[in-house]
Amino acid sequence: MADSLQNKVALVTGAASGIGAATALALAKNGADVIVNHLRCAAEAGALVGKIEELGRKALAIDCDVSKHTAVSEMVKLAVEEFGRIDILINCAGVTADAVIWKMSESDWDSVINVNLKGCYNLIRTVSPHMREQKFGRIVNISSINGMRGKFGQANYAASKAGIIGLTKSTARELGKYHITVNAVAPGMILTEMMKHLPEEVKQKALAETALGRLGVPEDVAEVVAFLCSDAARHITGEVIKVDGGQYM
Repeated sequence: MADSLQNKVALVTGAASGIGAATALALAKNGADVIVNHLRCAAEAGALVGKIEELGRKALAIDCDVSKHTAVSEMVKLAVEEFGRIDILINCAGVTADAVIWKMSESDWDSVINVNLKGCYNLIRTVSPHMREQKFGRIVNISSINGMRGKFGQANYAASKAGIIGLTKSTARELGKYHITVNAVAPGMILTEMMKHLPEEVKQKALAETALGRLGVPEDVAEVVAFLCSDAARHITGEVIKVDGGQYM
């Protein structure tokens, strides 16, 4: 898919590390210019911008809390002023605050829902008018297999990721006539920096669930996202693609 995204502009949220960073690089390797959204991760985002620019692509890091609608509007305005358009939106920003439901605080519920689910709404709501006007767009939302099956101690996270699936399917129906595709990718356990610090027994349990006998890495997800953004996936919309090594099937 080399240069399959030539002359395209992508906005990736939560791009300072993990799946977001890998996705931003994958899109750049395929020809896209990239807006790197982050929240208080200036050093990491700046390093990623440097890597993208080394690939000959244009990049810009923007610090923005995706749970805040006004802040998102300002970020999108700046991105359009700088790049002229937004062709691709990747909603990757996400947080966790795990607890069993009878111990989960209201603030833990709200923070996860506001970033993971409302953040997707804020970005799609703000970017879609630009995509409608240009009659083209690719939107990929990062969900999770735990949004499909549930997870002990993650009622807030699972609910947010399940909500992303419903949001994906609804907006795919609404935006399709404007040649905008909307899909979701649902990773299993991926060895990001955050996950590497999980107790070994947790990682081993997830590993035992997989059919392939390996845990994923961010690039496994990023390559699927890049495919969904390419013209090769022009007839795919409203889908949820698991990238989990057979962890949930």
